[in-house]
Amino acid sequence: MRKLAFELFAAIALTIGAILASTPGVLANDVMVMDAFARASAVPTAKAGTVYMTLVNNSSKVDHLLSVTTDVSESAQLHESVETDGVATMKPVEALEIPAGGTVELKPGSTHIMLTGLKAPLKKGDMIMLELKFEHAGTFEVMAHVGDVAEEHAHIEGSTGN
Repeated sequence: MRKLAFELFAAIALTIGAILASTPGVLANDVMVMDAFARASAVPTAKAGTVYMTLVNNSSKVDHLLSVTTDVSESAQLHESVETDGVATMKPVEALEIPAGGTVELKPGSTHIMLTGLKAPLKKGDMIMLELKFEHAGTFEVMAHVGDVAEEHAHIEGSTGN
């Protein structure tokens, strides 16, 4: 009887794990990352790229995205696009606040992840791994789909993370 109960528990746990693994987002404690995507490189010699995603904080406490790393570039930095007197510029962001119970969208023309020193061009259809470090949620990995050069939002089939 104990063996049957254990096997039943294991089967349920594996089923729940499989369901969670197939969702189109990554959950780390109370922060969920959804629809992560990068734009394909416009030219084969491109040395920079951008990544976008939606961050959802399901907790009752503010969290901060502190840093991003990836193997596809020499560095990955949080950036914000700012327009002043009709001139668009980018500036680094030290930490990105995700309000308690709130959502922050990293999108073209706004806050994004800037990849500099690309080791190879980003090609449409590829997946790239990013490691995100949060103040409270900790560190976890996210897969980002590489879309078109002018991609405005994610067109994802299947999981965006593990």
